[in-house]
Amino acid sequence: MKVTAAFAGLLATTLAAPATELVTRSINYVQNYNGNLGAFSYNEGAGTFSMYWQQGVSNDFVVGLGRSTGSSNPITYSASYSASGGSYLAVYGWVNSPQAEYHVVEAYGNYNPCSSGSATNLGTVSSDGGTYQVCTDTRVNQPSITGTSTFTQFFSVRQGSRTSGTVTIANHFNFWAKHGFGNSNFNYQVVAVEAWSGTGTASVTVSA
Repeated sequence: MKVTAAFAGLLATTLAAPATELVTRSINYVQNYNGNLGAFSYNEGAGTFSMYWQQGVSNDFVVGLGRSTGSSNPITYSASYSASGGSYLAVYGWVNSPQAEYHVVEAYGNYNPCSSGSATNLGTVSSDGGTYQVCTDTRVNQPSITGTSTFTQFFSVRQGSRTSGTVTIANHFNFWAKHGFGNSNFNYQVVAVEAWSGTGTASVTVSA
């Protein structure tokens, strides 16, 4: 259908949604695996959250905002993030079958998961103006989205951290798929802050 300039203007006036409304539509899931380890607050409608673990933690938490059903669509975020111990700022999610946990790590504290002795390094992938180290690990009889299970973890770790930008997650999914990642049947997908040691603070805005 050919659209005239006048009609296009009418469509834009009628159909365009406020930015905050668009955020509300795309951000529809709150990840709050916290256990009172830190001070977590969020505004789902605005796509913002913060987490403060300034007293230190000795157990794992994962908090964030995102999509109840993940996809290969890009995710844009902006954050203020500082961590002294084991921690990630990452796009984080799960695939239902074959069950897998994944992280696109944009910044981390003092631990790179691909440096683990149990990790299998798969090389690198270039995306969004940077290079990511890629690896997998296997978790045996560990907590998962279905209780206790054995599953594969997929990691892409950005070399030279950043705390804002767009993550073209399809680039990571496509690379991982060559190594057994089920590039479909997604569970939730969030921009997350995770930590299991040390102290830190984070304030994050997720806009798509």
